[in-house]
Amino acid sequence: MAGLGEPPGGTPEGGPGGGEDEYRSVVFDESFVRAARLQEFSAQERITDHAPAVRRRPALRRAGLSRQALILVVLIAVAFGTAIYMGVRHPYQDPAGQRTAAPARMTVVPLAPGDRVPGGGNAAFLFEHSPAAQFRSAADGIPLPGARRTAHFSEDQVLNALTTAKNYIVRSGLDPEVLGGGAVRSVRVLLDPDQLSQFDESFESPAVDGRHTPTGWLVRFDPADAELADPEIRVDGSLRVVESDASTLDVTADHTMVYALRPAGDARAEVSLFTVRRELHFRYDRDDLRLHQTQLVASYVQAGPLSCAEDSANHLRPLLAGRSAGSGTPAGTDPYTSDNATALCGTLASRAQPKV
Repeated sequence: MAGLGEPPGGTPEGGPGGGEDEYRSVVFDESFVRAARLQEFSAQERITDHAPAVRRRPALRRAGLSRQALILVVLIAVAFGTAIYMGVRHPYQDPAGQRTAAPARMTVVPLAPGDRVPGGGNAAFLFEHSPAAQFRSAADGIPLPGARRTAHFSEDQVLNALTTAKNYIVRSGLDPEVLGGGAVRSVRVLLDPDQLSQFDESFESPAVDGRHTPTGWLVRFDPADAELADPEIRVDGSLRVVESDASTLDVTADHTMVYALRPAGDARAEVSLFTVRRELHFRYDRDDLRLHQTQLVASYVQAGPLSCAEDSANHLRPLLAGRSAGSGTPAGTDPYTSDNATALCGTLASRAQPKV
């Protein structure tokens, strides 16, 4: 006979050992009961009100926001505060408030020789017997000074300004393609966008007006007149950087470059030296530093031997070995010193020529 609590046929094979074991895993604790959406009426309530056996309980209200909702609110508040902070403390000026680059000012002073231009069989001999004997070759003659941070610019920003200035000097004064009257794009890409129209106008419509003089932007010879006899251009000079205000760095470059030239297409002709003294003033705002560009504020160039009668705005037309410029001014200008020529044309000092 089956025991109490057992099915008449006994416990099914493979089933739980009893009713108690079958529901042992189901726990109806107090919180579970209180949370039930349906609640059974008492016997008295059912008799009195003829109510149904159960009634629906109102949903329990949470005491506060869940942890996930609270975290979400905090994250939104932090993101909103960060956006406001970055809007106020953005390191770059608003484009509407930025200063535009001023037009570059440029002066080119030709230096006429007092006598015939000395020449020689090779460039090395002329360099050895000239004031450029101790100059370095090409970019080696443009060493960078030590970069130190300023009140408002980091050491990296100062170094960036110096490096960009050096790149401009190299591309505009030592690049054989530029020197030969070729493409000028390598120089153009280094300029602040505000000066590109002035640069382009200078080469489309050259003028001796202090604003649109191609030889103020770069050094280039008339390819129909002269060519390099030696690619090793001799250079000497210095770079200096200062902070002009809280948003601007200024770099001043002062270099003398000496070129060995000969008549175009005549490899057997005598070689002569041509000297260019360039004083360039560069300016950088924070956008220029970030984009590795520069503003050319002013360019002051002395170059010779040249004829004062020749137009030196578009191309330099050197007086080569054996040529002369006729009479010149009594006083000579030496491009190897810091003296500035005060006239539109000066006389090349005899000590600036090689002794041959």
